[in-house]
Amino acid sequence: MPKSISERPDTQVTPEPSLEKRTRRQFKPEYKLRIIAEADACEYGQLGALLRREKLYSSQLSEWRREFAENGEGMPLAPIIFGAPFNLEIGLGHRTVDIKTGI
Repeated sequence: MPKSISERPDTQVTPEPSLEKRTRRQFKPEYKLRIIAEADACEYGQLGALLRREKLYSSQLSEWRREFAENGEGMPLAPIIFGAPFNLEIGLGHRTVDIKTGI
């Protein structure tokens, strides 16, 4: 014979609020520069260990190096924006065409 509703165990699952939404990590410029310096000091085979220890991807390191090269040594690093950068100019052979003006 089936159990009555009052005899059934409570099977309602209540989610934990801290696990509901994850946020992307944001890295401070000082941290990025420190990791770049550590990566540059790595010998053969040590870079992977550094990335695993810091829970980073090699693409993040590449992006940070590119930001550092574009902004210079004294400039703070720009925040990471995911996706390809938007460029209003398209190179066509030997000349460049501006999308807005068409010239």
